[in-house]
Amino acid sequence: MSAYLVMMAQRLVELHRVLKPHGSLYLHCDPTASHYLKMVLDVIFDPRNFRNEIIWKRTSAHSSAERYGPVHDVILFYGKTHPRTWNKQFQPYDEKYISDFYNKVDATGRRYRLDNLTGSGIRHGDTGETWEGVNPTHSGRHWMYPRAQLDELKKQGRIYFPKKSGGVPAYVRYLDEMPGVPLQDVWTDVAPIGAQAAERLGYPTQKPEALLERIITASSNEGDVVLDPFCGCGTAVHVAEKLHRRWIGIDVTHIAITLIRHRLQDAFRSELRQYEVIGDPKDLSSATALAQEDRYQFQWWALGLVDARPAQDNRKKGADGGIDGVIRFFDDATSKAAKKLIIQVKSGHVSASMIRDLKGVIERERAEIGAFITLESPTRPMLQEALSAGYYTFVGHTYPRIQILTIEELLAGKNIDYPRYGVGTFKRARATSKAGGAMQEDLFGSSDETV
Repeated sequence: MSAYLVMMAQRLVELHRVLKPHGSLYLHCDPTASHYLKMVLDVIFDPRNFRNEIIWKRTSAHSSAERYGPVHDVILFYGKTHPRTWNKQFQPYDEKYISDFYNKVDATGRRYRLDNLTGSGIRHGDTGETWEGVNPTHSGRHWMYPRAQLDELKKQGRIYFPKKSGGVPAYVRYLDEMPGVPLQDVWTDVAPIGAQAAERLGYPTQKPEALLERIITASSNEGDVVLDPFCGCGTAVHVAEKLHRRWIGIDVTHIAITLIRHRLQDAFRSELRQYEVIGDPKDLSSATALAQEDRYQFQWWALGLVDARPAQDNRKKGADGGIDGVIRFFDDATSKAAKKLIIQVKSGHVSASMIRDLKGVIERERAEIGAFITLESPTRPMLQEALSAGYYTFVGHTYPRIQILTIEELLAGKNIDYPRYGVGTFKRARATSKAGGAMQEDLFGSSDETV
């Protein structure tokens, strides 16, 4: 835990540094770490800038031996200074509240309740004088509005006059004009992402869009910058794009970059604003440097060049059965089952034996096509071995059954040759409609906030 807290403290110090004066920070964690992290945040942000410990019910139930089921996570909410950007959020009234309080219906079908037109305490002057035959000072009260405003409310039909003589008029408050109940610090209305949910992309720590939409809406305005330093599958940047905020997402894995790129394109398509990916290799020398630094990150980055999904779980390292990545594609509209294209990535010395091994993996996996991505240039025996594998043919089109591509070729725009009627490698994000908003390339302009 101490190493984790040191790591988090270092990052939180930097986040405080870049946070705009009117910005806010939200830190999501579980209850085993929240009390430690709150102490760290108090030191960095000052306890006076602590706003809330938000309890989010992240799952419906959990069976646990000898303790109550742990079903919530914690979101620590801090501001940098005062005042800070704050857009008050509301929740709908529940049915019981509506039936108990908004229990009257007018001739047009609108629900309403009767509310006070008077306040406690005697006032001298306009609000303490008689209006419509009623003097509130007799009951130790005063009108809540000047008489001219009371006359206007009467003209609008917003005042109820009791049939009983001498009864105090009341204000007609319509349900459809009320914003709802001010949002509190226990959130039970944001459901977790179910196994069959449309927004589910298969990323293990994916958060519901509704959760991020609430946070971003409350603590930023259009054109402000939203920074997510632990980006994962990109829910925060997705929602920021939808809400016309500018955004920065940071993650340490190239898997996340590929997933976010697909997510944004699928969700916003032609409406997606221009953005830049910083830190991934742009040429052969930087690709070589990445391979020397971390061959797994190189492998995941190379798979991203051809829009392939890693064959293993996002961050697992180990035996892969000769498969580094997979692309699933459809030949045409009549295809009900996706075909398989398997990929091997090599960052070191390569030889013809590796192509023979790939041929064996293709046979074993019953794949239609295999691709061999290499940092080094292939040898002539490798090219001959690939050619001997033959072709995959569909409706008069032929595709080499084994294709060898170098990183240099991929960076220059070349790609794997296979039928592209439809691709089912990544689960597609739901299309999201939006309009307007500042251009993403204006990212480092004059915005006041970073959330």
